[in-house]
Amino acid sequence: MLRINSLIGLTLLLSAPFAFAADDESTPCDNVDSDAQGYACAAYNKQTAERELQAAFDDLIQRIRDQYPDEGDKVQSLSERFRAAQTLWTQLRDADCKVETAAEKPGSKAFEAAWNTCVAQRSDDRSEYLQSIGQQ
Repeated sequence: MLRINSLIGLTLLLSAPFAFAADDESTPCDNVDSDAQGYACAAYNKQTAERELQAAFDDLIQRIRDQYPDEGDKVQSLSERFRAAQTLWTQLRDADCKVETAAEKPGSKAFEAAWNTCVAQRSDDRSEYLQSIGQQ
């Protein structure tokens, strides 16, 4: 069961992969010293990871188009398969995060932070996977 102090530590640990994404921009994950800042950082990480996930998916679809420029049927078929897989993956991610956050009271700040952290972590992993497809 996550506690507030360990949650802030976990948020700080997990924010490291996202800190470089903003380069010189200030983020809510800079200098997290309080629970409120930890919650804001977790929300920021979730938003950033979901945005990166969408970009990785869009890039994958573009790679398919580029790889098969004269094969519209193949592009459509592969794109549909990837969209279906992405939908199933999203359902699995959400189910896993429901399990991970089960110890927290739904609607509480601790639940939201744990949920956001879980979604961010899973989405970041999926982004890396999507980026690896077709890159060999």
